[in-house]
Amino acid sequence: MASSGLVQAAVLLVAVQLVCLGAADADQDTGTVIPAESRPCVDCHAFEFMQRALQDLKKTAFNLDARTETLVLRAERRALCDCMPTNSLR
Repeated sequence: MASSGLVQAAVLLVAVQLVCLGAADADQDTGTVIPAESRPCVDCHAFEFMQRALQDLKKTAFNLDARTETLVLRAERRALCDCMPTNSLR
């Protein structure tokens, strides 16, 4: 499941980069050129975006892992309770 989230994040990053490149091309077409020194670093912003996306994915993966572990333990407990009398579990 986490790999599909990574794919979604990568696709989103590519889409953002394409939009940024399109906006840069539009600026050049109108004749207004912004000097490189005053432009924000697109690569830096993309890197920061990907870093935040990866942190979110890590949190989601951890939450899913914890939830899965809880559900597995609950299922094992139910299976155990079905096999044994309840007074022998304590």
